[in-house]
Amino acid sequence: MAARSSVSRLACAVSRRMQSTAAVTRLNHLAIAVPDVRAAAAQYQAVLGARVSEPQALPEHGVTVVFVQLENTKLELLEPLGEASPVAKFLEKNPAGGMHHMCLEVCNVKASMAAVSERVRLLSSEPKIGAHGNPVVFMHPKDMAGVLTELEEVPRS
Repeated sequence: MAARSSVSRLACAVSRRMQSTAAVTRLNHLAIAVPDVRAAAAQYQAVLGARVSEPQALPEHGVTVVFVQLENTKLELLEPLGEASPVAKFLEKNPAGGMHHMCLEVCNVKASMAAVSERVRLLSSEPKIGAHGNPVVFMHPKDMAGVLTELEEVPRS
């Protein structure tokens, strides 16, 4: 863990000098849209023996989340909170669920937004607070090889 932290600090220091990229330090999680977050969490726990969090409602994002903890990353299970949820729209097209987005850690989300905004469309002009209490922003999937991509600013120790 200490080695990864020192690598992340180095990546952040190098990126501050370059200021032309998002300064991605590592994969934070893969998000999977599911019609029933409790059933999906139970399945991941039973089949993989994985630790799962309690469901957490995030009304500002229109989802209920459960995190599946793996040794090197997390899976984020997403269930829509209401019809207006972006995940509800995803599940209309993919009723059984599926890969929704990937989340990459960055040193500074606002600096990353400024660095990438000329090359990709951001889905909001300001970061929002994500499930971990950190600032996040999403990049349009059409600009990221078909993958909805979240950038999350994660404090470095």
